[in-house]
Amino acid sequence: MKGELQHISRHAVTVLAGQLAVMAFGTTDTIVASRYSDEAVAALSVGSAIFVSVYASLMGIFQALLPLWSEQRGAGQAQAIGHSLRQSMYLCLLACLLGMSVLLMPDALLHWTHVPEAMQLEVKRYLSVLAWGLPPALLFRIYSALNQALGHPKLVTWLQLTSLLIKIPLSIWFTFGGLGLSPMGAVGCALATLVVNYTMFGVGLWLIRTQDLYTALALWTRMERPDLRMLARFCRLGIPAGLAILVEVTSFTLMALYVARQGSLSSASHQIAANLAAIGYMFPLSLAIAASARVSYWRGAGDEAQARQLIQQCFKLSALMGAAVAATLFIARGLIADIYTDSSQVQALTSWLLICVAAYHLADSVQTYCIFVLRSYRITVAPLLIYCVLLWGGGLGLGYWMAYEWQAPASWHGWQATPMPFWACSTAALFLTAAAFSTILFRAIKPAPEQA
Repeated sequence: MKGELQHISRHAVTVLAGQLAVMAFGTTDTIVASRYSDEAVAALSVGSAIFVSVYASLMGIFQALLPLWSEQRGAGQAQAIGHSLRQSMYLCLLACLLGMSVLLMPDALLHWTHVPEAMQLEVKRYLSVLAWGLPPALLFRIYSALNQALGHPKLVTWLQLTSLLIKIPLSIWFTFGGLGLSPMGAVGCALATLVVNYTMFGVGLWLIRTQDLYTALALWTRMERPDLRMLARFCRLGIPAGLAILVEVTSFTLMALYVARQGSLSSASHQIAANLAAIGYMFPLSLAIAASARVSYWRGAGDEAQARQLIQQCFKLSALMGAAVAATLFIARGLIADIYTDSSQVQALTSWLLICVAAYHLADSVQTYCIFVLRSYRITVAPLLIYCVLLWGGGLGLGYWMAYEWQAPASWHGWQATPMPFWACSTAALFLTAAAFSTILFRAIKPAPEQA
């Protein structure tokens, strides 16, 4: 077991390095836009919330294929991985068409969430650029899931780290202008992301063509006709997983659209808090990816006892990591706020919000780990239903009521006019979600009486 935990730890650390590099894209954009203007970071907050909602939900469909490919690897079925990867391209095409349609035509969503008219034009310009960056982003996510299933995430991580070196100067240049280029504000951040997405996908495609790692998969055989049975299998696993991520992400990102009604101060502070919560999420996410890949490998190899042991040990590790990151966010909240912005008002409100972010992360660590491992057992519908009830209803819905409809006492009006109602309700809902997922997971892995 010690050797297995070391294997998972190496995998998780490698994935974490890459994920933090990707999150640094958003952090870079938030800092750059904050230095440009409060209006730019407010538009970035709304635009990135919409893009992340679309991308993450579609990405979740393909991330859910990781357990399938890991099981095939554990069973020694290398060419089956290649066949299923080619079939996933049909699903990717549909996902790109759907996602780009939403990003290029966001008017209904902006009006529904009452985003201020003055902000809408900049948000639409931002999204129109990112729409064309969605296809390479999804294709690179498939490449990433493939490498994780094969137990070789280093190529992906090196690509993500290298791309950060491209992203930072491009975001600064395109946002502030210079060298003959006019300042573009938040749209400049989107353009930098577009360039980076195509670069990562292009290099990833070249690696698949040239590296011996992929030879056994026979990826470059002739494209087969759509395999309806396989695509249906993908959909049964991927669509509930993708919808669950959609609910999870929108319960989080729709806060940005509702908070936008409160003005630039609330939007700017919320964007910083949300960015830090997303960075913290990378820690349990990395462990969850590594653990689910290894658990699925052992299930494919027919060793359920080994899979159960791994799940129990990694659950404890995820909870400890969550507590450590939460404590760091709480203790250093003032210093962190100062790094992000020069505005004393934004610093003060952000420091306040980070108290909730710390608690939010603790629950997020447990529920993230559980939902990824549950996919290794094909349990996707129950988590989706729990997300809908608790995150949409208890988190986002109750937060909206408390912020805009609750007739609060006069002494609460200052609190009510900030993003805090949304963060407080979402944190409470996430703790209930973590408890529910933990119960489902440990029931799922409980051995039958004859195996006990």
